[in-house]
Amino acid sequence: MDRVVKIILSVAPVFFMAGSALAEGGGYNPNSHYAGYAIAAALAVALPALGGALGQGRAAAAALEGIARNPGASGKIFVPMILGMALIESLVLFGLIMAFILSGKIA
Repeated sequence: MDRVVKIILSVAPVFFMAGSALAEGGGYNPNSHYAGYAIAAALAVALPALGGALGQGRAAAAALEGIARNPGASGKIFVPMILGMALIESLVLFGLIMAFILSGKIA
């Protein structure tokens, strides 16, 4: 997990520097705030998807390890695992809905 945070923190400044590096000189642009909405919409999809994938991977690995250790408990492990996966996926879908809302502000 620490490695993922380091990667995100090392890549994130590129998103914020690109806007100033490609900016046109002089004057006020009334549409300049749309770039912030676009970045927020991209992050609203990317970060929940990353977290959801990591969470679902860990949940599936733990469930399969538990079933491998005790095959008789597969019925008791499977249903809570599926419920947990659905709850994790609902958070990812919430991020997708937020991205749609933010992209609606751009157009």
